[in-house]
Amino acid sequence: MASEASFSPSMKMAELLEQDPVLIGVFTRMGLKFGYGDATVEDVCRSQGIDAYTFLLICKVYLNADYRPGPEDLEKANLSDIVSYLSRSHEYYINVALRDLAASIGRMMFPCEDPHQKVIWKFFTNFRDELTKHFNYEETEVFPYVNDPSGKLAIGSYEEDHSGVEETLEDLKSLVMTHLPKNADQQEAFRVLSGISILEADIRRHILLEETALEGRHGEEGGKGEDDDTLLSPREKEILVCVAKGMLNKEIADEMNISIHTVITHRKNITRKTGIKTVAGLTVYALLNNLIDINSVE
Repeated sequence: MASEASFSPSMKMAELLEQDPVLIGVFTRMGLKFGYGDATVEDVCRSQGIDAYTFLLICKVYLNADYRPGPEDLEKANLSDIVSYLSRSHEYYINVALRDLAASIGRMMFPCEDPHQKVIWKFFTNFRDELTKHFNYEETEVFPYVNDPSGKLAIGSYEEDHSGVEETLEDLKSLVMTHLPKNADQQEAFRVLSGISILEADIRRHILLEETALEGRHGEEGGKGEDDDTLLSPREKEILVCVAKGMLNKEIADEMNISIHTVITHRKNITRKTGIKTVAGLTVYALLNNLIDINSVE
């Protein structure tokens, strides 16, 4: 990744694209055409009617897994440009990524017995249908909320749906890695796993950008307000209770039948939302917000 000094609107667009192949997808979904010559990021973005600062913020999210836009970033960013990018990403996931993955799954399972084919295909098609439904919800409820100051959104339900997307992708990957029939096409299995891994990483960045846009809306409204607990999704509250009871990540994962990675992701979200990092502090938070009874704490 370019240094902070050079990662700016004045750098050449071609040099930015050379940072990592993952940016090819970002450029495409931003609607940018290739053939930049010596034009700068600022020049190209201006010609396409895109805010250069927001474009670079999106690139940073994809280039650096540890980068999370802060309040100053959100203040400078154009939320409408982020929403436009997210909407194009929905089209890419449904019309390109999932179609390619479906084709690979079909070829992978072709040598297998018919019942096995039907089970895997049903799991995938259910996931695709749920993801499509979730994207439609975002297009009709979440994105208008970001753009309309008077909009209202149930944050808990929105984040709970996101958790389900990640968990289903993890389950699909686990099924292929651990329970795939021996006569399945192994080369296609490799392609399926590669496709799932790429899609997982991309969707995580997608979710981060959506949360960034939502946080930008919260900032315009003057903060979270007094009832911070309403920002925790139902699943996050369940996990917070488990943490307060002294349960380890693996125990929580087994209890809720989810992966350890998902537990860790939820715990990071809980810490980010509450501003509390220690188990002791989270226990006090849970007690103060009546999520647990003091007698249930060891």
